[in-house]
Amino acid sequence: MSNANFIDYVKIFCRSGKGGAGSRHFRREKFIAKGGPDGGDGGRGGHIILRGSRHRWTLLHLKYQKHLFADNGESGGSARKFGSDGEDVIIDVPLGTVVKDAETEEPLLEITEDGEEKILFEGGMGGRGNTHFKSSTNQAPHYAQPGRPGQEAWVILELKVLADVGLVGFPNAGKSTLLATLSAARPKIANYEFTTLTPNLGIIAYRDGKSFVMADIPGIIEGAAEGKGLGLRFLRHIERNSSLLFMVPADSKNIAGEYQILLEELKKYNPELLDKERILAISKSDMLDDELKEMLKNELPGMDYVFISSVAQTGLDELKDKIWKSLHT
Repeated sequence: MSNANFIDYVKIFCRSGKGGAGSRHFRREKFIAKGGPDGGDGGRGGHIILRGSRHRWTLLHLKYQKHLFADNGESGGSARKFGSDGEDVIIDVPLGTVVKDAETEEPLLEITEDGEEKILFEGGMGGRGNTHFKSSTNQAPHYAQPGRPGQEAWVILELKVLADVGLVGFPNAGKSTLLATLSAARPKIANYEFTTLTPNLGIIAYRDGKSFVMADIPGIIEGAAEGKGLGLRFLRHIERNSSLLFMVPADSKNIAGEYQILLEELKKYNPELLDKERILAISKSDMLDDELKEMLKNELPGMDYVFISSVAQTGLDELKDKIWKSLHT
């Protein structure tokens, strides 16, 4: 999918249906000139419903559909006939979609499972017909309830990519190359910053027919948590990954320092991200000999790390073992 077609943020206006009015009808038949009240209830207004779909990977289908209206319920009829409910509007969204109030940015709901349905806005209840208001002191009520109005508001839909492990690193750390090497995914690869502008997902084969999903998150830059570059857009995709694989290239001037900068950006954005399992991969390590590797080990932070090279395909099995262990501990 091209970058232009990957949409992970949309703002739309939704309105659920109004409930149908109750009927004020009285029974009138050939030999019953003054029958009692028999007005039926109005139908419920249509809901606005979100449904998770594993076949959706983007919010592109909502980009040009800014207004979504559910149908109103029909009015009640004679002989206690109920009005039909308004037709619901069902919006299929990718797994990992979060809905927020556009004004307050308060989270309203989130969709994480295939086939999961949640009502965003309920349709208005139908009004009760006059048959409900008959009493010993009011045998012929000329009153019926109107239908209740629906709900309406502007909402924001954000997609946060769901994956088992997310790749975290500065641009040109080798994330896209690693994903392309380990899976059938074919992200754009070039030697300049922000080659990757959208997350890419790949299924990584493991031992005994097992597998896990890896997400290539666009490169972070220092200041991303404050919105520098496309930081906030990138960082939200990291929230839904079970484990984080930090990647720092072997030719970095300060591997430990670069790792700490990445860690600090995640902490500023959401401190809970630091609770995730973390692995450090020193990429492009084919340019290092054994002596340099030993020297670097003394400088690395006290965490699980591995030297890898996607080009030379070294350290990749060890990396997959570490990832699998982090996902199942």
